[in-house]
Amino acid sequence: MTEHTRSDTLLAEVIRGGRVESRHYGAAVVMDASGKTVFATGDVETPLYPRSTVKALLALPLLTEGAADKYALPQEALALACASHQGEPEHVAVATDMLARTGRDLGALECGTHWPLDTRASRALAATGEQANALHNCCSGKHAGFVCLSCATGQDPANYILPEHPIMQTMARTLADVTGVAHNDANRGTDGCAIPTWAIPLTALALGYARFATGTGLGAERALAAERLRAAMSAAPFIIAGTDQFDTLIMQDLAPRVLTKMGAEGVMIAVLPEKGLGIAIKCRDGGVRAAETAAAALIARFGGEDSPVLNHFMRRPLKNWNGLVVGELRAARELAGDRLPDAAS
Repeated sequence: MTEHTRSDTLLAEVIRGGRVESRHYGAAVVMDASGKTVFATGDVETPLYPRSTVKALLALPLLTEGAADKYALPQEALALACASHQGEPEHVAVATDMLARTGRDLGALECGTHWPLDTRASRALAATGEQANALHNCCSGKHAGFVCLSCATGQDPANYILPEHPIMQTMARTLADVTGVAHNDANRGTDGCAIPTWAIPLTALALGYARFATGTGLGAERALAAERLRAAMSAAPFIIAGTDQFDTLIMQDLAPRVLTKMGAEGVMIAVLPEKGLGIAIKCRDGGVRAAETAAAALIARFGGEDSPVLNHFMRRPLKNWNGLVVGELRAARELAGDRLPDAAS
């Protein structure tokens, strides 16, 4: 069994042969833009690093500071700025184009390099004899957005990843304004892609996305920017994640009513614009599969959504190497309520 604290709650469990094989614990909260807690379970107040779940919030200055319009960034570029992609050719092409519009190339990116996370894309790249580069990094769109913002505002993009760079100062102020929590040295860490990440409560993360969902509390310029980013994510869900990924599958089925974004270490957010709600989840053991399952359950319950994709993730069949169903990963009933399907589908 996974270690967990007394304040954690069950998010999802694995069933095999009619027995519980493992359990994932954590916390989840649903907020509206006024700051009202619609639902909460587990420890939703202890600060944690939201990691890549904040990418859409980090993209707001790209629009409010005029960079998106100066460089005539298409919707795919705005979506990629919000993405954690798999390094597939489509993702690389959009990031390359974003940089080219500023007169820069991949040498401007400071996110580091890894091979494409998509197995087929990684194998195809290796077959050419080429090496992976920063464009394949899952955060290259976000970083290309930082370069665009730097160039559009007359800042030297060199070292844009450092906390003291004007671009990161803008990011800290934006996140603090939207979430209502200070972003400073006291709660700052470093993300996998080298930029700062600030620890905040799940309640603040959910509130920030409730505001992103509605524009409430953002001011006119940020509200319009949020609307444009929601439209971009809805129009290009493949760009947000990629082939067979949770975010892409959910948004291909349910956007613009539902937007989602996975972060590292089992953090997940969902945005329900028509309901005016933001959802934030943390799986304490860092398990992505549990965060996805929990998100599907809360989307179904509080979004009033019913779809084969949600049902699949709420009770995901587990198959052996012969392709036979031998168990399931299912959401905790506390999260799903009466929306939990009767059987894996």
